[in-house]
Amino acid sequence: MKHNWFSSTAGVATVGGVIGVLAVLLQHWGNPPNMGICVACFERDIAGGLGLHRAAVVQYLRPEIMGFVLGAFLAALLFKEFRPRGGSSPLVRYVLGVVAMIGALVFLGCPWRVMLRLAGGDGNAIFGFLGLLVGIWIGTLFFKNGYTLGKTSEQHAASGWILPLVMIGLLALRLIFQPVEGQAQSGVLWYSLKGPGAAHAPLYISLIISLIVGFLAQRSRFCTMGALRDVILFRQMHLFSGLIALLAAALIMNLLLGSFKPGFIGQPVAHTQELWNFAGMVVAGLAFALAGGCPGRQLFLSGEGDSDAGLFALGMITGAAISHNFGLASSPDGIGPHGMAAVFIGLLISLSIGFGHLKRS
Repeated sequence: MKHNWFSSTAGVATVGGVIGVLAVLLQHWGNPPNMGICVACFERDIAGGLGLHRAAVVQYLRPEIMGFVLGAFLAALLFKEFRPRGGSSPLVRYVLGVVAMIGALVFLGCPWRVMLRLAGGDGNAIFGFLGLLVGIWIGTLFFKNGYTLGKTSEQHAASGWILPLVMIGLLALRLIFQPVEGQAQSGVLWYSLKGPGAAHAPLYISLIISLIVGFLAQRSRFCTMGALRDVILFRQMHLFSGLIALLAAALIMNLLLGSFKPGFIGQPVAHTQELWNFAGMVVAGLAFALAGGCPGRQLFLSGEGDSDAGLFALGMITGAAISHNFGLASSPDGIGPHGMAAVFIGLLISLSIGFGHLKRS
């Protein structure tokens, strides 16, 4: 079996640096500031683009999500790592996806966006990073006490193709129903006319970059949650090197392009309520830990044929619809009207899942 250089520490760091550079370039070419790549934000936009919620400023069928899955899918097929599998508490993983998205939208971003916001100078992301760290740390306490969602089992090849085919279908919809200037709806799809949903890089640039990211991330096992988990549990810096490289590369690119704007006030698609920036990411970080990967990693795993990871991703899309339909999501003006209750309920659900899946002697 040939050695996979991308899975080495140098390889992971290189992939992290490439992701950081490409994310800032996507911002430069049209994606929202400090949101070149955000799995939570982009899945939220997809939910809006499909009409699952009616928040007019966040509706767009983001091709990056399709590219991440399909890039990982191509890499898995090419290197014979496509292994259809599932059956490890799939409904629990779906619920964790819903909870993770609710927490992420209270903060306004996934772990990747935490790093990109920091690299863009957004001081509010410090509280999000600390919350993410605390949430993952709580998850490690469950791991130490025997937490498990059970073993996966091999499944029919057709099972592993489902989410990649769903992504191909979504991409086909985006190509068929092109945005029409001045119209919020084109065929079956919805498009934002203003706000973050209306800011996007050209379709083919976004798709090509996301295919590259999906391919490289699958080869390197890049995962932000895994990076912090390994540091906390094992004091291992292997995956963490990729996280640091992403932050450093994005910071350098922002400085070169003049898009580094340090401060707390007036940051793009961000609010200044420190407690809820922290608490939202505690909930999201715990859900990511209990599910075994950050939202990006779940997409890459689904490209490898992991249907449980695919259910987590679908749960996040559902969570986005719930967040905007029921006033849970934050905005630049602050936390949503029911966001505080959602944080407490999300934490309760995550803790219940954690305690409920400890091995009993």
